[in-house]
Formats: sequence, structure tokens, C-alpha cells
Amino acid sequence: MSKSAQKQARSARGRAAAQQARERVAAQRAAARRAEVRRRALVVGGAITVVLAVVAVLIAVKVTSTPGRAAPSRTDAAVERAIAGIPAATFNAVGAGTAARVKAISGEPELTLDGKPEVLFMGGEYCPYCAAERWAVAAALDRFGVLSGTRFIHSSPTDVYPSTPTMSFYKSGYTSKYVTFVPVEWYSEKPDSATPTGYAYLQRPTAEQAAVFNRYSGGGFPFVDIGNRYVVSGVQYLPSALANMTWAQVAAAMRDPSTPVARDIDGAANMITAAICKLTHGQPAGVGNSAGVSAAAGSI
Repeated sequence: MSKSAQKQARSARGRAAAQQARERVAAQRAAARRAEVRRRALVVGGAITVVLAVVAVLIAVKVTSTPGRAAPSRTDAAVERAIAGIPAATFNAVGAGTAARVKAISGEPELTLDGKPEVLFMGGEYCPYCAAERWAVAAALDRFGVLSGTRFIHSSPTDVYPSTPTMSFYKSGYTSKYVTFVPVEWYSEKPDSATPTGYAYLQRPTAEQAAVFNRYSGGGFPFVDIGNRYVVSGVQYLPSALANMTWAQVAAAMRDPSTPVARDIDGAANMITAAICKLTHGQPAGVGNSAGVSAAAGSI
């Protein structure tokens, strides 16, 4: 076999192995997603018998167990800067990475605020899947503006993927001339057996936000609506990638395209960025025309 043929054969095997890896991760995500939807069904705007039964079980479990305490939150300007300063070369090297796709939707009015496309995030501070997704959302938003005032927290220590490192968007700020950001951290980290999830309410969604959530989320967190044209319904990668890491370690790994964390988070961020760029008509040009965003755009 010629050297050219051997090279082509190795390349084909590499592509096949990468596709098989993505399929395995996708199957794991789907299983996790189904479990999360079953276990964390929410009551929004109406009583449904099956949902109430699930809620009753959740409340009973919370009442009869002694929940662990979440670690204290903190601010960390250095970690915020690290997320905001991920090199373009890193995003370009990762491309779509191993992240799940962003789903396109149609038939709804465009979601805007102050004349700009709106990115709506809905989640809960206790939620490990939200914990994972926030890193990608933050990394994507920082390419269009400045995200500030985040508190670094951990997901629930008693849930699956316990104490996943993350940040909270509650009372955060965001400035951008391209897009607006509206976070709704629906539930906190504080246990409360009187709520559907077993954690205290933190922010209540508006009727419009609840309607969007009901229509597209599948009943589980996290949920990201990008201008009512694209949605992320469920986490784009598994929180296990972040196990036992500090916030600084996650931010550092996001800057190294060879790490599994970068392939997960930066790949997800590239997909979210590509969706936002569809609504900003490719602006800013340095982001919209980048190789990483172009590669991710083929997956949405």
C-alpha cells in the first residue's frame, strides 16, 4: 500500500473512532437526560397527575433524608477573566468538540430585548446538569460582551454528580452591543421540601418565560433559549468531566484544546456562539467568521 493510501486509511479510521466516541457520549447524555426529566419533572402553570406523583416522591425523599450542605459561594475575578480570555485558537482547535447539538426551532416570535436578540437561561443552583452547562453559556456570552458578578458555587452534594463546580448567574450583569442575557436561576441550593425539586425558589419566571420553558424544555433543566430560534434542552455534555476539579482548574482546562474539558465545554460554547451569530448576522465578524464557530455551525 502506498504512503498516500496508508495516510488516507489512518485518517478514515480516526474519523470513524471519533464518530463512535461521539455516539457513545450522545447515548450517555440521552440516558442522563431521560433520567433527569423523569426525576425532576416540574409543575408549571397547571397540575398534571403524573407530575404530582413524581413531586410527591421527591418531597417524601427530601423530608426523610438529611441533605448535605453546599460549599460556600465566592467571587473570583481571576476565574472570570480566564473564562473571558479563552484564546480564539483554542476555540478553533476544538470546533464542535464532543458537545451535543443545539436544536433549531421555528414558528415563534423572535425573542428580543432592547432591540437585540435575547439569550434566556433557566436552571437551578442545585442542579448538576445546569452546573455543567453554565460554563459553556458563560464562555459563549463572553465572546459578545462582558459577563460579570457571577458567584462561584457547587451543585448539590447529595445529587448525582455531587458538588459539580460551577457559577451562579443570579444577580450577575451582562453588557453587549450584540445580544442581551436574561438568567433565571429558578431554584437555589437551599433544601426546601415544599417545592417540586426539593430546593427553595430563588427566581420566579415570568408567564412568558414559563410558557417557553413548557413548550421546549421537556420539563427539565438546564434550558437555554437563543432568540426563540435555537434551544439547548438539557446539558450538552456530562458533568462527570468536572468531577473533583476546582473552578480555577476548570477555567485552565478550558484554555487547553487537548483536554476533555475543553472538548466538552468549548465545543458547546462554539455551538451556542454559532446560534447567536445566526441572529447577529455574523457579528462580531472576528467571532462569526472564526474556524471554530464555522465548524460548530454545521452541527446546529
